[in-house]
Amino acid sequence: MLNRNLSYNPDVLDALANLSSDEVFTPPKIANQVLDLLPQELFKNPNTTFLDPASKSGVFLREIAKRLIEGLEEKIPDLQKRLNHIFTKQLFGIAITELTALLSRRTVYCSKKANGKYSVCTAFNNEKGNIYFDRIEHTWENGKCKFCGASQEVYERDDILETHAYIFIHKKPQEILNIFGGEKMRFDVIIGNPPYQLNDGGAQASATPIYHEFVEQAIKLSPRFLTMIIPSRWFSGGKGLDKFREEMLNDKRIRVLVDYPSSQDVFPGVQIEGGVCYFLWERDSKGKCLVKTIRGGKEDILERHLLEKGYDTFIRFNPAVSIVRKVSKFKEESFSKIVSSRKPFGFATNFTDFKDKEFKNSIKIYANKRIGFLDEKLIKQNQSWVNKYKVFITKAYGMGNNTPYQVINKPFLGEKNTCCTETYLVIGPFNSKKEAENVISYIKTNFFRFLVMLNKPTQDATSKVYKFVPFQDFTSGSDIDWSKPISEIDKQLYKKYGLTKEEIDFIESMIKPME
Repeated sequence: MLNRNLSYNPDVLDALANLSSDEVFTPPKIANQVLDLLPQELFKNPNTTFLDPASKSGVFLREIAKRLIEGLEEKIPDLQKRLNHIFTKQLFGIAITELTALLSRRTVYCSKKANGKYSVCTAFNNEKGNIYFDRIEHTWENGKCKFCGASQEVYERDDILETHAYIFIHKKPQEILNIFGGEKMRFDVIIGNPPYQLNDGGAQASATPIYHEFVEQAIKLSPRFLTMIIPSRWFSGGKGLDKFREEMLNDKRIRVLVDYPSSQDVFPGVQIEGGVCYFLWERDSKGKCLVKTIRGGKEDILERHLLEKGYDTFIRFNPAVSIVRKVSKFKEESFSKIVSSRKPFGFATNFTDFKDKEFKNSIKIYANKRIGFLDEKLIKQNQSWVNKYKVFITKAYGMGNNTPYQVINKPFLGEKNTCCTETYLVIGPFNSKKEAENVISYIKTNFFRFLVMLNKPTQDATSKVYKFVPFQDFTSGSDIDWSKPISEIDKQLYKKYGLTKEEIDFIESMIKPME
C-alpha cells in the first residue's frame, strides 16, 4: 500500500513515453545540463529571448521560465507581472506536431490554452500564446520534399494524419521571425532537441537525417547562442551529412561539445546508434572547443580543436587524441587503401543467381548468410581479384552501446577462386596466403579495432572507417612478428608507436579481445 507519510512528487516529463527513437522527449535533468552551458546572466536580463524550434514536451521552455522567474525577481518584483513579461516577451516555441503544441502549452502555461482560466500568464489574448503550430505540407519535387527529403509516397497523407512537415525547416528565416513579430524580432538563444530523421521511402527502412537542417536554419537566424541535442553520427559524416560535418568541424564558434557514446545515458531505454551529443555555439566568440565525453557517469574533458591537423574527421575520445598523434608521426599510408568499395564484384546484397552446389569451373561466392557457386562470366568487376588471396569482412556491424566493443565483425580468409556480394568488403588482394593471414591477425588486434572505432559512429563499416589505421608490412620482412598470438602482436604495436600505460589501458578498456 501507498505510504502516505512519504513525500513523492515525480516530474511528469520524466515519465513520458517517447514518440519514437527519432522524436525523443528530453528528460528535465538533461534539459538543465544543456541550459547550464549558457552564460547564467542571460536569465537575469528581461530582454533575453529564447526559441525552442522543435518543442515536444515544452521542457526547455519550462526550465528556462524557472530560471527567469528567479533571475528577474529584483527587476520585476511583482510575480504576476514577472510571469506575464517572461511568457509574452521572452519565451517562444514552435511545436513539431499539433499534439506536442498542446502538450508544450500545458507544460509551460499550465493550461492547454495560453489564455485559459488556469493559465499562469494573464496577458495573452489568444489560445496559442507564443508556442506556435500550424499544419503545413511538404513541397514535392521528383518524389521528395525539397526542404527535408521526406518521401512523397510515405508522407503525402490524409488531412487527419500528421505530415511531419516541420515548420522550422520548411520556411525561410524571415518567415520564422514574422511568426513572432517581424523584422525587429531576434532570438538571443535557440535551444532544442529536434527530430533526427525521416523515412525516405528507400529499402530496409531507409531514412534521411534532418537534425542538421534544424542546426543550419538556426545559424541562419544568427542567435547569440545556439545549443541542440543531436545524434553524434555527424562526427564522421554519413548520408547527406558530409557538408554539415565539414562546416561544423571547421566552425570555431562551437565552444563546448558534450558527447555521450551511449544514447541511453541521455535517453534511458532509447538506443541511437553512435550515441548523442549537445553543443554550445557562440556567434561572437571563436577559439578551441571544450570537449567533454561522458561514459557511464564518468567525464573526460579536454580543450582542443575539433579537427586534428591533417585529419578531416573528429577524434571522438579525448584520450585517443594523443594516440592518433603518435601514430600519425610515422606518416604511414592508411590501411583503407587496400579496403574495397561497396559491391567489390558488382553483386548487390540481394543477389541470388547462384547454385548451392559446386560445378565445373565454378567460383565460390559468399553471400548474405549463404555460400554458393556461380559461373565466372557473371563477374563484371575486379575479375583479377578472384584468383588471388584476400580477406572478407562484413560491410556493416552494430557495435551496440556498451563497452568494451568488438567494433567490426570477424574477418575470414578468401581463398583463390572466391568472390562475394555487397554483404562483404574485400581487403587485398594478396599474392600469398600468408600475407592475407597476417592481415587477419592485424584486424583482430585491439590496436587496429580501436582506431577503426574512432571513425565508425554507426553500424556502417565501409572503407572510410579504416582511415586512421596505419598500413603495415605483412611480409616476412615486417617489423611485426605476425606469427605471435594476437595479444603479443598488440604489445609489439603499442611499443612501435610508443604508447604509454595509460593509453594502452584506455584502448583495452574500450575494445573486446578477438582471439
